Amino acid sequence: MTELFTPTVSASLDLTELRRAVTGPVWDPGDVAVVAELAGFNLAPVHEPVGVVGATDAHDVAAAVRWARARDLGVAVVATGHADFSHRGTLIVSTRRLDRCDVDPAARTAVVGAGVKWARVIEAAAPHGLTGVSGSTTDVGVVGFCTGGGVGPMIRRFGLGSDRVRAITVVTGEGAIREVGPGDELFDAMLGGKDAAGIVVEMTVELVEVSRFYGGAIFYDAADAPAVLHAWREWQAGLGENTTTSIAILRMPDLEAAPPPLRGRTVVHLRVWHLGPEIEGLEVLSPMRRVATPIVDMVDELPSAAIDAVHCDPTDPMPSWITGGHLREITAETIDTVLEIAGPQRELPVIIVELRQTGGRGVRGTQGVAARAPYTVGVVAPMVPALAEVVPAVGLGLVDALAAWSTGTVPANYASPETIAARPGACWDDDGRARLAAVVARTDPDGVLGGRRLGLR
Repeated sequence: MTELFTPTVSASLDLTELRRAVTGPVWDPGDVAVVAELAGFNLAPVHEPVGVVGATDAHDVAAAVRWARARDLGVAVVATGHADFSHRGTLIVSTRRLDRCDVDPAARTAVVGAGVKWARVIEAAAPHGLTGVSGSTTDVGVVGFCTGGGVGPMIRRFGLGSDRVRAITVVTGEGAIREVGPGDELFDAMLGGKDAAGIVVEMTVELVEVSRFYGGAIFYDAADAPAVLHAWREWQAGLGENTTTSIAILRMPDLEAAPPPLRGRTVVHLRVWHLGPEIEGLEVLSPMRRVATPIVDMVDELPSAAIDAVHCDPTDPMPSWITGGHLREITAETIDTVLEIAGPQRELPVIIVELRQTGGRGVRGTQGVAARAPYTVGVVAPMVPALAEVVPAVGLGLVDALAAWSTGTVPANYASPETIAARPGACWDDDGRARLAAVVARTDPDGVLGGRRLGLR
């Protein structure tokens, strides 16, 4: 069960040798500094480590892995703290100090450390007319996003985040530091394999030429949900690759942080990103503006750095839980099922039930082991104590209700502990799972890293 973040003291181990082996700070599990070190966006996980290392470079990470391996301990990695997983009885490596961010406008690349969030990359790239293939929020880490595949608002034009990775510095389960690139089996294993085969220390990502886009968010009243969702299904099927959209049934909390017109309401949230001038974007979006009268229409021509305006994801830390899946298709019956199980008429302990376009160039990529499909479904819920026993059952039930259209795989960044427990290895198709498992067997023979947590062992 996932709980609110409250570090618990594990059995005491002598960390003296570990402190000698690394240059970064090392904390005992009961140290008060552990709370701040491991706290991130998601406040739900409970971590009970045997110790915490604040890595300052690749050598710190490698030394930590070797120390844990010699003691038959697992190693978990934490950066921006968006994941749902709790880490117990392991050595936790915090990578937030790995903060290199070097943008090379001539090469159109950025070299980023494992502690860097997309916001910093995009800010540095924007003056050069470049941007990164980021996620629905720039508050997430570049490395965690790409090692989970990386589904974002530009995916139909530029593919998954993992498709833009050009080089990786990674520490294996044996504590070796390796520089890998395309053509190396470990490189592919890291792109969609999370930390199963290694811990990424640094990554080089390709930037894309985008200075402005037409996009943002439109919110419709709950009463218009059937009309809007069915219209979206028909509309999105005819869009070109320069347009990526998604749609969500959103239950807005009655909190001051929510915009007044939406506060405490259930609404339909249409997200749009279009690469092209405003006059072209207006024509592309016009069918959806005619379906129903929006409560709020925030779509406009925007600078590339304003990419967060598409999904409007929150940035304040909160206890949350996520699950999802890949879909082969979205039919009228798919939409009817979504409306039946998650429509505004339902009293559900969830915040978002969404459908995303992930087709286009993202489907045709071959790099990495990330599973690919034309669409995804996602569920986000608040993970407060009163709902801790309910939310996973409801969330998994919502995804299971769409099994008729599912590929049976889950985006790695959508994989909750309960998802993995119910379907071990569900983050990959048969080929990807076999390829990843073979690499893990060679690079982490003792099972020190995340393979077991992700259902590969």
